[in-house]
Amino acid sequence: MAALDTTRTTYGSFGLIGRIGALFTAATNAVVVWNDARATRNALSDLTDRELEDIGLSRSDIDGVAVTSRGF
Repeated sequence: MAALDTTRTTYGSFGLIGRIGALFTAATNAVVVWNDARATRNALSDLTDRELEDIGLSRSDIDGVAVTSRGF
């Protein structure tokens, strides 16, 4: 007769494969965040000063907006 141990939890015990997957996910997320900031920076840089003023920004605000535009 086979016994199945159901008292162990799997929370936090990823093993090697799980840790590699978590590392890959973290790296992918970092690339996505970087690309979003790059795209935002490029889109805002393409606007004229008048268009930036219409949305309440100036050229000096672009980098700050691009970094904080992560959707949180």
